[in-house]
Formats: sequence, structure tokens, C-alpha cells
Amino acid sequence: MGDIIDQEKIPFVALADGEKIPCIGMGTFGSDRYGPAEVSAAAAGAIRLGYRLFDCASVYGNEDLIGKVFEDAIAGGTVRREDLFITSKVWNDMHGKGDVLLSLAKTLRDLRLEYADAYFIHWPFPNYHAPGCDGDARNPDSVPFSAERFLQTWREMERIYRMGLARHICMSNMTVSKLEAVLPSCVIKPSLIEMEIHPSFRQDELFNYCQKQKIRVIGYCPIGSPNRPDRDKAPGDVVDTELPEVAAIARAHNIHPALVCIKWQVQRGSIPIPFSVHEKNYAANLKAVTTDPLSTAEMELLKKAERNCRLVKGQVFLWPGAKGWEDLWN
Repeated sequence: MGDIIDQEKIPFVALADGEKIPCIGMGTFGSDRYGPAEVSAAAAGAIRLGYRLFDCASVYGNEDLIGKVFEDAIAGGTVRREDLFITSKVWNDMHGKGDVLLSLAKTLRDLRLEYADAYFIHWPFPNYHAPGCDGDARNPDSVPFSAERFLQTWREMERIYRMGLARHICMSNMTVSKLEAVLPSCVIKPSLIEMEIHPSFRQDELFNYCQKQKIRVIGYCPIGSPNRPDRDKAPGDVVDTELPEVAAIARAHNIHPALVCIKWQVQRGSIPIPFSVHEKNYAANLKAVTTDPLSTAEMELLKKAERNCRLVKGQVFLWPGAKGWEDLWN
């Protein structure tokens, strides 16, 4: 049984509007490995231990059970609604045409909330795949990124913000060039950008760009996502927890290498959202950010762990005529 962490011990970070949110959250994407009941049970345990930031999405297929967890925790006095920071995302098949509002309405109903703390555009194009598909799946209706089309969806995001249904509107899986194409036309700027970040894939250019724009970064796959879907695994992928730089620091602190990855991301200034259904793991992740920080020398050493190894390549979103997954990120 994990120890309950005092909220005052958990570092917070500030968004551009001054609101403070926890420096670590819990992911809820496990649909390719774990059922909704397992994921929601982990969310319940995480709330009890002290997690207050939860990263959800409609496509994960578990928001209804996670919503019952939130409802019970609030009703039982474990946590107040205002102390939770709950995010979700509009899936790719609900871009434009008024569908963002419909998507959020279903999410709020499933999560049993009156508003989302942050709502993201999950991917910057309307390309989608069947749940549980393999890596060779392709949708013939997929299209390349279009700034004009993206901004049509963003206008709907701005509408739900004005309606008070989402306190922050956000983006995910963007690149510097895509942000440069759309940010000047955003009436309301994104508060957060979610992107893949782990020691072997730092994304320095994108991370630094977001910092300059006063956009906070949430980093998914923070420990290299060993349980990511099989479609996202490829020969040559790096295992972050086996990198020599990570392993050496783990030995020095007498901790699991995964906790080095968590500490590194928090001290760098992004918000990791690790996922696990095992209490000992998610308890350790939360505790790791409250004690025994990495030294300046260790943070410098981890710069050498960069391998430019993107794990979530997104090839299932490719359009006819695309040369490879790299086209998604150009």
C-alpha cells in the first residue's frame, strides 16, 4: 500500500494565467493492454494517494468508469472538485462541423463533470483509425495537415472556452512549424501543449519554443512507454530505462531507472503523465517528485541520453501518397 502524499509536498507549476497545477499527473491510456475497469481502479487509487491531475481522452474508451471514480471521490470527501485538474481531448473524427461541442458534451457526461479543466485537440488533423488497429492500418480518407482546417476546429475550441465548458483549451502532437502556422491566428492561445518527451527524445526545439510562447508542456511516454501498443513499436526503438546515463543515475540514487526519467522531466519544467495499473509504481512516481532531486551534474549527464527516438510515430494516420511517418512531423 502506497503512502498518501501531502499536497504541500507536491511541486506545482504555473500556467500563463497564473493558475497553479501539479507538476505530475496520471495518464489513463491503457486501452490496448488494460480494460476500463483496471484503469479506473488505478485512477481511484491514485486520487487516494494524492494525484490531482488526470489526463483523459474520449478515444481511450474508459471515461465513463473514470467519471464514476471522480464522482465517488468528490462525494466521499476524498477530494474537492476544485482541487482536481482533469483534462480530455477531442478525437480526430470530431474535428469541425460543430462536433467539438458534441464531443466535449459526451466527455463531460461520461466524466460526470460540469466543465473540463483543459480540453485538447488530440491530433492536428482529422485522420483516425479503428480502435486496436495494427500498425499497417490506413484510412483512405486521411489528409495532410492544413492550417486552415485546424483553425476551423480551433474556433470551436474557443467557443467551448467562452461557454465555460473548458477552463483551458490546448493542443497536442504539434510541431514548431505547425504552431507557427496557427498561433498568430488564435484569438485564445493554448495553455498547454502535450507532446512525447523522455530522455531519449527530448524535443528541445519544440519544448523551448513552447516555453518562449508561455505555453506549458505536458510530456507523455515519460519513461519510454514500455507498454505502448504494438503498432507503436519498431526495430531500433530505444528503451529509456536501459540507457547508460539513466542507469548510472538510478544506481547513484538507489531507485528504479523509471523514477530518474520522472524526476528529470519535472526538474526540466514539463509535466509528466506516467500511467500504471500497479499501485507500487504510481505511488513511487508521485513520491519521486517530492524527494531526492537530481543534481545539476546529473541533469547535464542526461542531455547525453538524447537518441532522437520518437516512439509514437503515428503511421496509422498517414494519408495516400505520404512517404512515411516522418511526413506527419514535418
